[in-house]
Amino acid sequence: MRQTTLSVALEVKPESYDHLSSLLDALRDRRSTDPSGGVGPFADFLTRVPALHFLSLSVFPGFDYDPLFVIEANFDGERGPFWAQLEAAIGEDLRVMLRCCKQPLTRDGELYRAVTEPGSRAPIAPYLEARSLTPSVYHHGNRGMARDRILSEAALFKATRVELAGKPGAGPNPYRRMTPSAIHALLRAALLPHFGWLGDKAPPRITTAENVGDWARLTGFVLALVFALSLPGLILIFEMPWPRYLILMAVLFAGFAMALKRIGVALPGTATPTRFSFLTLFFKQLLPLALFLLVYLIVVGAIGTPVSMLLTGRAAMDAWRGMLEWLAWGLVSLPVTVAGLVFWLRVLERSDSSQDAPPVDDRMLREMARREDWIPQNHMGSIVLIKPGILRAVLIRVGHLGLGLLLRIIARSGYLGSMRTIHFAHWARVNNGSRLMFFSNFDQTWESYLDDFIEKAHAGLTLAWSCGVGFPPTRFLVKDGASHGSQFKQWARHSMTVSRFWYSAYKDLTADQIERNYRIALGLRKPTLTDKEAALWIEDL
Repeated sequence: MRQTTLSVALEVKPESYDHLSSLLDALRDRRSTDPSGGVGPFADFLTRVPALHFLSLSVFPGFDYDPLFVIEANFDGERGPFWAQLEAAIGEDLRVMLRCCKQPLTRDGELYRAVTEPGSRAPIAPYLEARSLTPSVYHHGNRGMARDRILSEAALFKATRVELAGKPGAGPNPYRRMTPSAIHALLRAALLPHFGWLGDKAPPRITTAENVGDWARLTGFVLALVFALSLPGLILIFEMPWPRYLILMAVLFAGFAMALKRIGVALPGTATPTRFSFLTLFFKQLLPLALFLLVYLIVVGAIGTPVSMLLTGRAAMDAWRGMLEWLAWGLVSLPVTVAGLVFWLRVLERSDSSQDAPPVDDRMLREMARREDWIPQNHMGSIVLIKPGILRAVLIRVGHLGLGLLLRIIARSGYLGSMRTIHFAHWARVNNGSRLMFFSNFDQTWESYLDDFIEKAHAGLTLAWSCGVGFPPTRFLVKDGASHGSQFKQWARHSMTVSRFWYSAYKDLTADQIERNYRIALGLRKPTLTDKEAALWIEDL
């Protein structure tokens, strides 16, 4: 099942900020007066959105900009049907909120006027769909798990607990004296009449077409990136003889390398001692790199040969040979281009300002603390200013694109590496790309969530957020940065806003428990298991 993450960011009239905040609070209060998240009237409304996993409505105060109203949604399927379902559930509430927002200066302004004029009954779904933002990076924790499947397998897990506990007064529990395969057979026979879908083959979480598409997009991105970084050499080789070209490349690389050695040192207290081994470097990095470059020459050469034949009129073999030679000369300049960009980046990083003690409004901090840490799930939203400059503008786009494609490959088992707490998270650029917005739906407390990131994924976190104004000092885009734990937490808290409304379709389930339920259901779908297979399966019961 295709999962979708998107957000709608709308500028708010400054004089309407307090009114919009009160509308969000009122909407939240309609859910339930139970702070633990008990079922209330509003929860019934959201059952009309059967594909919805998580939904949040937030308003950011602005400071440097006018306030921003953000709708964040994580759901199954396409955006069109989702917005129609959401409108059916809370459309009139959203219409009142939209009247607090500013009219866009684009052609969407006509849609805005149609849905917000007094007495309007025009549908709001087309306007929300038109204003939807595509994330620059996103992560789906339990990827491929539709909401209905998550809820069905959660119900199955509860039924297994009841069945394994036995009926009071029914005598000895028969499950205690059975072999693992017999336990599986008896439990399946007991549950199959109540969960008929156990007799069906489990639908794949990631289809073959989706898997091939993920790898194709990542491969295409890497090939395009290498070609773009080779462009200086591809151009220069036409302008000078090859001996002079090689001398120029060697001199430039040596100059950049010496400069980086001087300015690339870590900040005090952040350096991590490492042992250098040439053999390890060769077998773990250089050999795969050589294989990749060979694939690059073949693939890009095959793509470029027809163009070369068209432009030069040469025969296929001559065009192919000429294309390979041209690309090979371009690869000679690749290390120089990379070293030059890294040097430019490092100069900028050494000049960046950072905030050691970012200001946090005490009243807002108390509101955030009061509304968060609803164990086992939690939510946060953040917006930061993006550092100016053409290099940063390119890096945030290319870096986020590459990170997002990589996550589609490495985060497939329900977890992000060793992190088992994230349900849905995404970054998106707002205000014409001048600010970076982040939302996350996760398990446990806000403090433990950031600690998990800092300890296990600080490089990726630094890559995604180092473009933010005031971010802790970074080195080479991925080093240091988020490793400054307390400083990063203060900066993150400064960028956050109150989660005035947040909804979860399965508020009692952690990301880890969802995967546990999935494994149990997968085992029960199989008619038989060997004792060895059943023994491994029983560990989740």
